[in-house]
Amino acid sequence: MSDPGPGGSRSWLDRIGQALSGEPQDREQLITWLRDAQRRDVLDAEALAMIEGVLAVGGMQVRDIMVPRAQMVVVSEDEPPEDFVGAVIESGHSRFPVIGDNRDEVIGILLAKDLLAHFASGDRNRFALEDVMRPAVFIPESKRLNVLLREFRSSRNHMAIVVDEYGGVAGLVTIEDVLEQIVGDIDDEHDVDEDVSIRALGDGAHSVQALTPIEDFNEHFGTTLSDEEFDTIGGLVVNAFGHLPQQGESKDIAGLRFEVVRADGRRVHLLRVLSDHGST
Repeated sequence: MSDPGPGGSRSWLDRIGQALSGEPQDREQLITWLRDAQRRDVLDAEALAMIEGVLAVGGMQVRDIMVPRAQMVVVSEDEPPEDFVGAVIESGHSRFPVIGDNRDEVIGILLAKDLLAHFASGDRNRFALEDVMRPAVFIPESKRLNVLLREFRSSRNHMAIVVDEYGGVAGLVTIEDVLEQIVGDIDDEHDVDEDVSIRALGDGAHSVQALTPIEDFNEHFGTTLSDEEFDTIGGLVVNAFGHLPQQGESKDIAGLRFEVVRADGRRVHLLRVLSDHGST
């Protein structure tokens, strides 16, 4: 990209403004212009992806990205810390809904660092969740992601409990879930290694990247799934659902159960495959 000259470095927003003529009539035309600007090196591919993510967030609702209720890692108010610390460590999360009698009764949020402080202190007295848990924030499934992000920033909360129209808990959402729609996946040491297509989890379960070629999948599992219509296992699974599945949905195919572990509004990213299940 050429140097902007003695006037100093211009932002890529300035360059976009100069590259585009007229006014876009709708979001689709704006995206078309931005992609054309990227092809002409007015902005780089990473900047384009982030802009598209920002535009997408404005049109998405919490229900599109939330962690479903069944997939939430929760802590019961009646459990001693020795009983749930294993699940806290295994999950790698930093915040956990605290529930009462069931998952519809979320009474607060436990921060992993508060649990760590208890064990680090060596205090053998009873761990009182009510003394350390933070208030839970409740939001509707229909809340727009751009509004939620603004609320997260102003309140400094990082997690919200999602409720349905009847007041029941539908799932949860974190600030990381929202930011990932803009900047892409934010991996940490607890995330699945994207370079490993198929990973054994134990007890007959495997983690499988949706982009795994069907040929490789068949070789690993000893299956004979056809690759004539689809190249990847994700494409085949989505076709079997008949719609773009959300996180938590499952489908039995060829004696294996496929559970959607991670997906967004555009495609499936990660599957959990369980053996010893009948086909549909």
